[in-house]
Amino acid sequence: MPVIPPDIAAVADYEPHARQRLDAAIWASITGGSADEHTVAENRAAFARIRLNNRVLADMSGAHTRLELCGQALEHPILLAPTAWHRLLHPEGEAATVMGASAMRAAMVVSAMASLPLEAIAKRATSPLWFQLYVQPDRAFTHALVQRAEAAGYGAIVVTIDAPVTLRNQEQRAGFRLPLGIEAVNLRGAQPPPPPKAAAHESEVFNGLLAGAATWEDIAILRARTRLPLLLKGIMTPADALKGIEIGADALIVSNHGGRVLDTQPASIDALPRIAEAVAGRVPLLLDGGIRRGTDVLKALALGARAVLVGRPVLHGLAVGGATGVAHVLKLLRTELEIAMAQTGCATLDAIGPEVIWRP
Repeated sequence: MPVIPPDIAAVADYEPHARQRLDAAIWASITGGSADEHTVAENRAAFARIRLNNRVLADMSGAHTRLELCGQALEHPILLAPTAWHRLLHPEGEAATVMGASAMRAAMVVSAMASLPLEAIAKRATSPLWFQLYVQPDRAFTHALVQRAEAAGYGAIVVTIDAPVTLRNQEQRAGFRLPLGIEAVNLRGAQPPPPPKAAAHESEVFNGLLAGAATWEDIAILRARTRLPLLLKGIMTPADALKGIEIGADALIVSNHGGRVLDTQPASIDALPRIAEAVAGRVPLLLDGGIRRGTDVLKALALGARAVLVGRPVLHGLAVGGATGVAHVLKLLRTELEIAMAQTGCATLDAIGPEVIWRP
């Protein structure tokens, strides 16, 4: 069993240990953001700006972190965000990740870019699994992938809608390439997008990279073809949130993709309150981007989220300690959340509201 370094007392402490263990190009791939990475930094800075109200002498008898989300009972509101190619970080890949998640009874969103078959991951899980989907240019393949997830027992489909094209300069400078033997195995057999028809002087983006990009019509078709709850990941405006509800989404994930798709967007946590006001409780909201402390989880819940998703810290834990590292990351966050709840007088998640946030 891996030994967790003794100087790790908080989630952020995993990061330098992970960096020491990983090739520089792999590190650039998992930590890098879009362009100048302002949004990556802003995701953390925004949480640091939010202040909490301490409340004393609250009755915490019977306190718990349980909730129901998309028809599933969860022990706590900390989920694993979908992230690609876990075998880059640990030989057991997503098998180790799901074991760590299951040890902490955490729901895991498995990426379409996973390095192990979705069925193999499901066989190792004892806590809820959701499947993350990118709409492929080959729509028939996309729908077959959803059917595979349904057959394997996944409890929801999470469609990432904010990444039709990307620009990741740190990754480019590092020359990242997938090592031999590691690939997005669940996308084997998908037809590649058609080659660009543009002349050399025409737009590589508009006439090439966007070929086959998803639209709202694709989401409507997916909604009609799956019996599972459908979540949309990548919502950053009230208008898109309302469109998602109109088209039949069961929940929305407020996310700027960890700062990896469009630089200089606001932090996810800063976008959350306006979206929550517009949605007005019609569907649950989740949030990702910048979660590093239990107080971050509390702040997200206070501002309108029902749960959060954690990405890079889970990868750091996986790189350092395999399944044990993943479980420890989740344990740290849950313990800190419970401490923050006690110190703000909130015995349950439903008790966490806007009054938890300090206003000048």
